[in-house]
Amino acid sequence: MACINPDGTLTPSAKKVLFALRTPGTQSDVADLTSMPMYRVRVSLRELIEAGFLEEKNVGYKATEKGIAQI
Repeated sequence: MACINPDGTLTPSAKKVLFALRTPGTQSDVADLTSMPMYRVRVSLRELIEAGFLEEKNVGYKATEKGIAQI
């Protein structure tokens, strides 16, 4: 369930997560907004942070400029 395709593009689910986190939100917020199961949200958040598309904030997560450009 990778968020980033071999060619470097983002999967549809990764784009949903980034769209949901244009403003700061929690894992629960992302699950509610995307209708994705929590385990998938957690994996997606971890992968998108490692790739520089998301950053962890005080109370949740937020898309970076790099992430917003991918939406």
